[in-house]
Amino acid sequence: MFEDKTLVCVECGEEFIFSAGDQEFYAERGFQNEPKRCKACRDARKNASRGEREWFEATCDECGGIAKVPFKPREDRPVYCSECFAKKQAAAAADTVADAAEEAVEEAAE
Repeated sequence: MFEDKTLVCVECGEEFIFSAGDQEFYAERGFQNEPKRCKACRDARKNASRGEREWFEATCDECGGIAKVPFKPREDRPVYCSECFAKKQAAAAADTVADAAEEAVEEAAE
């Protein structure tokens, strides 16, 4: 039903593709207008309105390394560097999957 379209960005004048998948996404959400800006210009516009982010340095509670974070660390909350944070997220996701599998086995046994 949808086909890729080539559009011209009103910001930079470059051509960009409005993909069939993006058109479907727009239609599902009831958007009636096609995008006017390419992804790079949309991102630049979005970031400009957000303003510059302030970064803080803290000591990672897991490995002791330096953690740069976009919030002011508090003494009562742990702070993790990107690497340790990713490991903790992966471990938490694995625990969630294991818990769900265990519950499914228990339900099947009943």
